[in-house]
Amino acid sequence: MYYWDPSIAPSGMAFYTGNLFPAWKGNLFVGALNGVQLVRLVLDGEQVVAEEKLLNKDYDRFRDVREGPDGALYVMTDSPNARIIRITPAP
Repeated sequence: MYYWDPSIAPSGMAFYTGNLFPAWKGNLFVGALNGVQLVRLVLDGEQVVAEEKLLNKDYDRFRDVREGPDGALYVMTDSPNARIIRITPAP
């Protein structure tokens, strides 16, 4: 169990199982409507052991997050400038 106080207003979430980001395998990604951020939660079994805030500036609110068949993460932002952001490793 994990929570934020104040709430980040969690929206979509996805467990990462791909191979594009080996260090992220088994991590949980949570989109946030409040705070405009994508949060990576590092898990050890069923316990959250670390939290990292990603993409927390220059975007609209994050509505959903999914892992694509290519192993990339896809994040959908909220209106009025809705868009899909593809997250891949830096070159």
